[in-house]
Amino acid sequence: MEVVAAQDPFSIDVERFHGPLDLLLHLIRNQDIDIFDIPIAKITEQFLAAIRAVEHLELERAGEFLEMAATLVRIKAQMLFPRRVDDEETEDPRADLVRRLLEFEHFREAAQLMERSERERARLFARGFVEARPAPRLADLPLDTEWDEVWDALVRLGERLNAPEIVHHVRGREVKMEDKIQEIMALLEQLRRVEFARIVEPWGTRIHAVASLLACLELAKRSVVRVRQASPFTPLWIFHARDDAA
Repeated sequence: MEVVAAQDPFSIDVERFHGPLDLLLHLIRNQDIDIFDIPIAKITEQFLAAIRAVEHLELERAGEFLEMAATLVRIKAQMLFPRRVDDEETEDPRADLVRRLLEFEHFREAAQLMERSERERARLFARGFVEARPAPRLADLPLDTEWDEVWDALVRLGERLNAPEIVHHVRGREVKMEDKIQEIMALLEQLRRVEFARIVEPWGTRIHAVASLLACLELAKRSVVRVRQASPFTPLWIFHARDDAA
């Protein structure tokens, strides 16, 4: 969409601007106008001429341009009001608009700089590349230690080096599976069946529990005993093979 202002020789495509501030800043910078002394009547006419076809834009964007047009018309009307010579405290009606334009220009330039940096980085590095950060330089700290402290530390180090080496020998308790087999058979001579927990209970250690389980499995392999469990996580029972009617 191109609209040619009546008093300007250049064409303006409203759709390529990111909002009314972008269009307004383009009109000012393109004509080398001092942003602190905007000829509000001229800029207002050019802005209105540029948005004559604004109805072709989306409703939200069209509302932004129309709101700015109303602001410019209001400022133009305020500039036409007579002002007293001694009325120095009254702020220029254009002041708020100038602040908004300067702020917009600042962030626009920052965004353009970041976009250029991103393109340059994409040209040099692959996606996901993270540049290694240099290690921070360690500050030079003055020596704040007395020589007596250094000497004491050396003496203690020498004593530690000359001290006899202390060696600890740790031997685990041996648990023989044959001993567990004899214990199980001795219990089965007295009882028709034995619960596995009863075999482990006198010892209460993991190694005895493992050795006892291996002993039960070995006896079952030799067909000397039968091992039964009604369901998972229920008590495990050991029967003598000759007494197991099943």
